[in-house]
Amino acid sequence: MSNFNFAKFLNKLPRLSKHTILMIVLAVCFGIFCRFYWVVWASAYPHFIWNDQLMISTNDGYAFAEGTRDMIAGFHQPNDLSYYGSSLSTLSMWLYNILPFSLETILLYMSTFLSPLLAVPLILIGKELNASKAGFIAALLAIIANSYYNRTMSGYYDTDMLNITLPMMVFWSITRLVQRKERVNLIFIPVFMAIYGWWYPSSYSLLLAMIGMFFLYTIVFERYEKLNYEAMVFMILAITSFSIQIKFIIVIVLYALIYFYQRFFDKKVIFALIMASLICFIWLGGLNPILFNIKFYIFRDIADSGDAVFKFFNVNQTIRESSAIDFNTVVTRISGHLIVFLVSIIGYILFIKNNKILLLTLPILFLGLMSFKSGLRFTIYSVPVMALGFGYFVMYCFAKIDIKDRFLGYVFLFVVTFSALYPSLKHIYDYKVFPVFTHSEVESLDNLKNIAKREDYVLSWWDYGYPIRYYSDVKTLIDGGKHLGSDNFAVSFALGSDQNSSANMARLEVEYTEKNYEEKFGLNLKKMMKDYNATNVNEFLLSLKDENLTLPKQTRDIYYYLPDRMIYIYPIVLDFSRLDLTTGQEFAQPFFMVSERFSATNDNQIMLNNNVILSNDGTKLSINGNSYSVNTYVETSYDQNEKLNVNYFNIDPNSNFYVIFMKDYLRILVLDKTLYDSAYIQLFVLENYDKNLFEPVILNGSTKIYKLKK
Repeated sequence: MSNFNFAKFLNKLPRLSKHTILMIVLAVCFGIFCRFYWVVWASAYPHFIWNDQLMISTNDGYAFAEGTRDMIAGFHQPNDLSYYGSSLSTLSMWLYNILPFSLETILLYMSTFLSPLLAVPLILIGKELNASKAGFIAALLAIIANSYYNRTMSGYYDTDMLNITLPMMVFWSITRLVQRKERVNLIFIPVFMAIYGWWYPSSYSLLLAMIGMFFLYTIVFERYEKLNYEAMVFMILAITSFSIQIKFIIVIVLYALIYFYQRFFDKKVIFALIMASLICFIWLGGLNPILFNIKFYIFRDIADSGDAVFKFFNVNQTIRESSAIDFNTVVTRISGHLIVFLVSIIGYILFIKNNKILLLTLPILFLGLMSFKSGLRFTIYSVPVMALGFGYFVMYCFAKIDIKDRFLGYVFLFVVTFSALYPSLKHIYDYKVFPVFTHSEVESLDNLKNIAKREDYVLSWWDYGYPIRYYSDVKTLIDGGKHLGSDNFAVSFALGSDQNSSANMARLEVEYTEKNYEEKFGLNLKKMMKDYNATNVNEFLLSLKDENLTLPKQTRDIYYYLPDRMIYIYPIVLDFSRLDLTTGQEFAQPFFMVSERFSATNDNQIMLNNNVILSNDGTKLSINGNSYSVNTYVETSYDQNEKLNVNYFNIDPNSNFYVIFMKDYLRILVLDKTLYDSAYIQLFVLENYDKNLFEPVILNGSTKIYKLKK
C-alpha cells in the first residue's frame, strides 16, 4: 500500500472526451424534446389537469405517488399498502425537497428527463468497443423506440424510466473492466448492480442471468483472467439480500482490501470468497424470487391456488401486458419497423463476432423476446441491444462503402438514421394516451378525502386502487400490486352480486382483512367459513343473500367507488367470482353487451354490437338470429342539476333480458337478469340503491360513491 499513487488511481477512472460528452448531450436532449410532444398535446384538454398540472398516465405510478406523498408527510397508516420507502418514492421525495416544483410537476416530468439517460450507457459502450458513432446512432434509436417511449413518456411515472438504463450501465461497467483489464474498474459493477437491485427489485433474475453469462464468458474466453473472478465476488454480493447500505459498505471495504493489498488475494483466496458469497447468497433466499417469477409468468393455469382448498381465477389471463403477443407487435415495439428489426439482428450478430463481450447482453435480449410468451411489457428490454446492432451495422456498411467525401458521408449517416427513426417519430405523434383519471373523477376522490377517514376502506376494482389511495388517502382491498385471484374474488363478488350479498361480503372482507394483518391466518374466505361453521364454499356464498346475517363488529366505514369507466371491463371483473372455487370450473358467462355504436336497419330496427338487433319499440331482441322478448326497457338521463331520472317500461316479466338506454352517454346496455340485479348496475347505472344498505355520498355522471350502512 505504501507504493499506492492516488493521482494514478484517479487518472484511471473513466474520463469523457468533449466529443463523447457532445454525443451524450445531443442524444439526451433529443429524447427530452420528443417527450414534450405529449405534454403540448395533452395541455390543450382542461379535463386532463388537476392542481394546475397534467395528471400522470399510468395506474402503477399512483402507488409510488402515494409513497412519495407519505414520505413527504413523514408517516403513513399501518397496513395501508403504501409504497413508503420505495426507490422511486424516495427519489421523488428528494427531488421535491430540493427543487422548487410542486409534487404534481415532479411526477409528470421525472420520466421526461431521466429516461433519455439510456443514451449514456449506449454511447459509453460504443466508446469502449471503438464504435462511438454506432453507440450514438443506437442511443437515438433506443430512447424513442415504441415500447421504450410508451413506458417512459412524459406522465409515465414508473420505475421504467431507469429500468433499462441501469442494466445497460451494468453491462458498460463489465465491458470496461474486460476491455481495459484495470482493477480500478471493479467498483462500478457492484455499484450499478446494487443500485439497479434497489431501484427495481424484479431485476433480480436478469442480474443473476448476467452473472451466469459472465461466468460462461470467463470460462470459455478468459479462464485465466484473475480479475474476472474478483468481479464475480462483487457481482454475487451485489445481488445478495442485504440492504443497499450494507451492500455498499461490504463492497467498498472489500474493494479497498483487494485494490490496496493485492498480494494477499491470490486465486485460492478469490475462489474461497466466491464460494463464501455463493453460500451467503443461497442461505439468504437467493433462489426464491426466481422460482416465483417462473411460476407467475411461465405457467398459466386457470386456477390461481391461493390456498389448497380453493382454486381462483388466474389474473394473468386478464392483464394485457402479461399476455402473449404476435411477431409483428414484438418487431414494431422493439425496432419500429420490420426492416430496422432485421438489420438490427444482422448488426448484432456482426457486433458479437467482433466483440465477444456482447454475449453478456443475451439475457437482456432474450428477456425482451420473452414477450412472445409473457407479454408486451418485456419488449422494452430488447430495445437497447437491438439498437446497438442497428448502429453497428450502419457503421459497418459505412466503412465498407468507404465514402471519400466527408460531407456525403454525414449525409449518408443522417438519411439512414432518420429513416430508422421515422417509424418511432410517427408513433410518438400518433400515441396520444389519456391520464389515468379525468378532472371530474379526481374531484370526486378529493371530496371523498374530506369525508372518509384514513382507516376507512374504499371498495373498487384493482385498476383504481392506487389512484383512490393517492387522492382520497384511504385504504383499499386490492390494487395494481395486490390482485391475485384470491385477492380479487371478494371484490368481484361484491360488484357482481345482488345488493345484500354485496354488502355482506364487503363487510366480511374488510374486517377479516384487517384482522388478518394481525393474526396471519391465511385466506380470508377459509377463515370466514371456519367462523361461520360452513363446510361448502358455494353454500356459504349463497348464505350471504341473507339480510339478517350476523356480521363482524364494524371497526371502520366502507365506501363503494363505482366509476363509469368500469362498465367496459365489467365482464372481466366478473370472471374472478364466476367459478366454482372447489374445482376451478368457470360458470356460464352472463350476457352483457355495451353498445355505443348503433344504426338503423332496412326495416327500421336498431343494429347494436355483435349482430344484436333491438326492435324500434324496444320490446324485442335478436341475438345470433334468435328472437327474444325484453323484460324491461329502461331509459336514464340527467337533468340540468345532474340528477338522474330513470324511466322503466315493463314488457315481459318472464324474459331474462333487459335493455338500458343511457341517454347522456349515447350508450345501450343489453344484459341478463343476474347482471341487471348486480350491485354495480343497480348502484351506478340506475342509482337504485337499497336504503337499508347504502347511502349515496357523491353522485355524478363519471363517478358514484356510496357508503355502506352495515
